[in-house]
Amino acid sequence: MTTIQNQEFGGERPLYASHNLRLENVTIHIGESSIKESSNIEAENCTFEGKYVFWENDGFTVRNCYFAESARSSLWYSRNCKMYDCKCDAPKLFRRMDGIYVENTDFPNGEQFLWDCKNITLKNVKIANCDYLFMHSENIRIDDYRQDGNYSFQYAKNVEIHNAIINSKDSFWESENVTVYDSEINGEYLAWYGKNIKLVRCRITGEQPLCYVDGLILEDCTFGDDANLALEYSTVNGNIKGDIVSIKNPTSGTIIVEGKCGELIWDKNQKAPADAVVKILNK
Repeated sequence: MTTIQNQEFGGERPLYASHNLRLENVTIHIGESSIKESSNIEAENCTFEGKYVFWENDGFTVRNCYFAESARSSLWYSRNCKMYDCKCDAPKLFRRMDGIYVENTDFPNGEQFLWDCKNITLKNVKIANCDYLFMHSENIRIDDYRQDGNYSFQYAKNVEIHNAIINSKDSFWESENVTVYDSEINGEYLAWYGKNIKLVRCRITGEQPLCYVDGLILEDCTFGDDANLALEYSTVNGNIKGDIVSIKNPTSGTIIVEGKCGELIWDKNQKAPADAVVKILNK
């Protein structure tokens, strides 16, 4: 492996089509496509200022690196990316990629992150300003996570999340095969039109959560005071710990409310088979 240390590059494609290359304390200044069409790249303690850095790459690892805001769209169309202990001010990272592992990294400007990606693992990651995060992505595993941004996980598939705080209106809209453990999910219209959604020991806030869901499982979840008109037109099985403001027209399944239900609404707009059972243990 060739090593480049303590150098600076700029302009267009300065390290284009590099292979088996290690970068140490290197700065990539303003320009485009600096390491495009490359493979087996290692970068440590580097600064990236130009855009489109890692495009069409196969196998690259970045450690303790900084992606400036000007380095937007720097990780696209690539495979087998590993990122550790980085700081990333750049927006629009990760697009149409396969094989992403990120650990101990913050993304304060997560606009349009992780679109059309697959086989994603995040550990100890924070993402902010991240509307439409994970759109059309699949095979996602997340642990120790904080997110602030709306419309996340739309149309995502095969998602497993542990120990997260997700602040996001319309999260998991039309998502499929999602399991969330020991997490807090805040925002209106949670998981509308989702399929096979399982929430375990989660705290849920926001208006009209979990409506139009096909195959919803709740295990020991709690609901905030603003989580009203829940479960409308959903097929649901499971239990709710504590109280819930209101439940409206679930379609089928069995729901056990271990506390109080402020209002249980059954009206003429129920959808077939309209045989849901709601058991309220503390009336």
